[in-house]
Amino acid sequence: MLTINTKIFKAYDIRGIYNQDFDDEMAYLLGLAFVELRKNDADYQPGQVLQIAVGSDMRLSSPSLKENLLRGLTAAGAEAVDIGLVATPTFYFAVSRYNYQGGIMISASHNPKEWNGFKLVRSKSVPVSGDSGIEFLKEKIISGELKVAEKSGQVIKKEGVLEDEINYALTATNTSQTKALKIVVDTANSMGIVYFQALAKKLPHTFITINSELDGTFPVHEADPLKEENLAQLREEIIKQKADLGISTDGDSDRIFFVDNKGITIEPALLRGLLAQIFLKDKPGAKIGYDVRPGKITVDMIEAGGGLPVLTRVGHSLIKEQMLKEDIYFAGESSGHFFFNDPQGCFEYPPLMILKLLSVFSANELDLNSYTNPYKKYFHSGEINRSVVSKEAVFAQVLEKYKDGQISTLDGVSVKFADFWFNVRGSNTEPLVRLNLEAISQEVMEKRRDDVLELLK
Repeated sequence: MLTINTKIFKAYDIRGIYNQDFDDEMAYLLGLAFVELRKNDADYQPGQVLQIAVGSDMRLSSPSLKENLLRGLTAAGAEAVDIGLVATPTFYFAVSRYNYQGGIMISASHNPKEWNGFKLVRSKSVPVSGDSGIEFLKEKIISGELKVAEKSGQVIKKEGVLEDEINYALTATNTSQTKALKIVVDTANSMGIVYFQALAKKLPHTFITINSELDGTFPVHEADPLKEENLAQLREEIIKQKADLGISTDGDSDRIFFVDNKGITIEPALLRGLLAQIFLKDKPGAKIGYDVRPGKITVDMIEAGGGLPVLTRVGHSLIKEQMLKEDIYFAGESSGHFFFNDPQGCFEYPPLMILKLLSVFSANELDLNSYTNPYKKYFHSGEINRSVVSKEAVFAQVLEKYKDGQISTLDGVSVKFADFWFNVRGSNTEPLVRLNLEAISQEVMEKRRDDVLELLK
């Protein structure tokens, strides 16, 4: 067995370079450890045979990792439910809809082709994070203190998950479109194409797909739409096709990005605000979550829609945990994650979000660029990373210099003044701090950005 690099055990998932940081045997041990974790939870009933869902993406190492993960789960006595090749949100849906006692998704999201990993959930797809189980799994796997069950479990296959997910999204949305749209879709040879193909069969819109063949080598570009360079091909195709808009997804397709008819990316903060207003029509006065990275248009739109804005930390696991704890109805993260909290579960629902946004866009007489332009009121620095010796020392300096502002320390340090606002937070894995700053004008943004960066030196 390869020596495991303990850095693969992260705050939100387990992730590293396959056959360098971990190998197939580690996947087997993870299966054993995960069953033990669930048997130690308060909701476990002695003697119960746990049903654990397993999904995987199109990465080249995923089939081998799945085979060994299934071997570990069944060796621990669980019934491993193989739901096949799926996007991560479809995996969450399966765990929640069919009342499985947990699940493991094999994926490294947007990371390069050499990477792979695991996202883990309990019943109803409640995330397993660093604070709620990943450290336990790390200790068990590294120590080797794991035992097989007296009676092995079995692997069963579950078909039709995607169809059930799409039908759920359709029943939760008014799909009577005012006009048919021409939409270019770039799924970066990743899992998003699976649910777009299913949606296309149900909608009047024309979907033009690029980079749609599943290919774990990512032959054209990275599966990370947060980087503008990875949207270049999509922008070109939108202009070429004279399309109404474009949509891009990341590697495991739990993040979605929209580009307008002029090839301009619609900021996730604006999409979050639009979705917030849509969901507030269903549940007036609801709590709506937004993360600490600046995106003030979201707050403006939540308040205009009669909702209650709730600040969250960064990180999909942490946001979902907070949503469940505080009864937050909808939330969006600045990186393109959009979450819905209903009795079925709380997790990302890209097909539902896509349907709701397309319903709004198709009902509007304006083209998408003209429709969204009035919301572009603020000027953003983008995320800027800086290496530091001590993150804590940086936070202390920021707190001292900007002590006259409105301050939050929920995740790093957030400071708000009348004409600008920003967040400085630390990386979970590296000696880095990340600055996101927004202001009422480009001039103010640039000046205040440079002031903070000078401090970060």
